[in-house]
Amino acid sequence: MTKPIIRHAVASDVPLILEFINELAIYEKEPDAVLATVETLTDTLGFREGSKAYAKTFLIFEGEKPAGMALYFNNYSTWRAKPGIYLEDLFVRPDFRGRGYGTALLAALAQEVIEINGARLEWSVLKWNTPSIKFYEGIGAENMGKEWQVMRLADDTLVAMAKSGPEVERR
Repeated sequence: MTKPIIRHAVASDVPLILEFINELAIYEKEPDAVLATVETLTDTLGFREGSKAYAKTFLIFEGEKPAGMALYFNNYSTWRAKPGIYLEDLFVRPDFRGRGYGTALLAALAQEVIEINGARLEWSVLKWNTPSIKFYEGIGAENMGKEWQVMRLADDTLVAMAKSGPEVERR
């Protein structure tokens, strides 16, 4: 077996990142939920001049073949006063599963956390995704679902909440 190569994504990888996102959406039974485009990813991943990078992506390859990705961004622990990493999407193509590539991507993320003197690496997993839950528990990840519940504002409720508040002074 060829040793995998892990590297950070560059601008020319954006179409591949979008492919992975769409493949993940199919796996998660939400194929019509993806609104990302090459253009919006280029902007939000910081690959267009003058745009801000809100997230980063590790890609893993077997030889020249793209096998998967880990898309992540920084978070922060107030109790520890340290940054961390939130893994938004981890995806390994079905043909490459069982080769340790998911573990390799998580190890690369753990290295990033250590490099920034961070406190934790966190992510969410769908409750029905038993294979992923078993995989994560198998590498020692702690299921926080016993004490923590993920909450979200999006779309119309996000806009309504924003409109309900006072004007914020911007400097």
